[in-house]
Amino acid sequence: MTRLWPWLRLVAAVGILVVLGRRLGTDAFVDGLRAISPWSVLAALGIGLVTTVLSAWRWCVVARGLGLPLTLGAAVPDYYRGLLLNAVLPAGVLGDVHRAVSHGRRSGDVGRGVRAVVFERFAGQVVLAGIGLVVLCTQPVAIGLLPSRGTILVMALLVAGTAVVAGRSGKVRRALSRAWADARKALLSRRALPRVAVLSAATVVGHIALFVVAARVAGSTASLGRLVPLVVLALLVMAIPVNVGGFGPREAFLAVAFGAAGLGAAQGLTTAVVYGVLALVAALPGVLVLFRGSEHREVLPERPGERPEQVLALAR
Repeated sequence: MTRLWPWLRLVAAVGILVVLGRRLGTDAFVDGLRAISPWSVLAALGIGLVTTVLSAWRWCVVARGLGLPLTLGAAVPDYYRGLLLNAVLPAGVLGDVHRAVSHGRRSGDVGRGVRAVVFERFAGQVVLAGIGLVVLCTQPVAIGLLPSRGTILVMALLVAGTAVVAGRSGKVRRALSRAWADARKALLSRRALPRVAVLSAATVVGHIALFVVAARVAGSTASLGRLVPLVVLALLVMAIPVNVGGFGPREAFLAVAFGAAGLGAAQGLTTAVVYGVLALVAALPGVLVLFRGSEHREVLPERPGERPEQVLALAR
């Protein structure tokens, strides 16, 4: 099943795009590509620079909390390369895996290098989820997109059941205990927590700004008050690990959300396509460091029984 999962994700993402193409036509996809302009490319590169530096800074804070050396000057090019690999490779996380393992090797502790990236990405998702929860509870446009109580109950039961099954494994309990101990130092300390929270919130603002640019390029004239709640929820949907280069659930959600908000399903799909292209453009500086060589130290032995792939499995 583990070997089949990447292919199932790929098939699911392609299926979503095919259904959207059949229901809304291919014009929305083509219009999105045609709408890209030089100023939107420059905006994407500028916003991408800001969000990448903020994210790399957050990575530095987390890594240093774990006792790993990492400067902002080294983190920014590594983060750019990770973003580009995430965007162009099927799994969507291989850039983060490369970033984690390469930093761990340079630092002499691959396990902690992996956990630094896991914690850094997790912190960003937690802050985004918090913002999304506020939007869901306060914005009329978003309230109509809430799943039914039955769906929420089923999801909660699935999460609880998974936690119970995982908790029966001694190996999983030991790994979680070790991860929690590191998380307290990397994320929850008085020095790290406020910095990580502020950097994560600022990064979310940057992603929202890129979405707004995409909406304007796609021809949307809706006010920010109507757009922002929808794009915040779209950012949450993008965390679903079923996509092709980021395309898939995002396009489906925005088509439904824009339609429900009276902005037009085709407009939502075009906005999603433009955002996908601009997000790739924002990651393109990673090409400059993609094949840059780096000197790696000899990898030091990990703690007994600990391997990087085990930590990555927990992160997923």
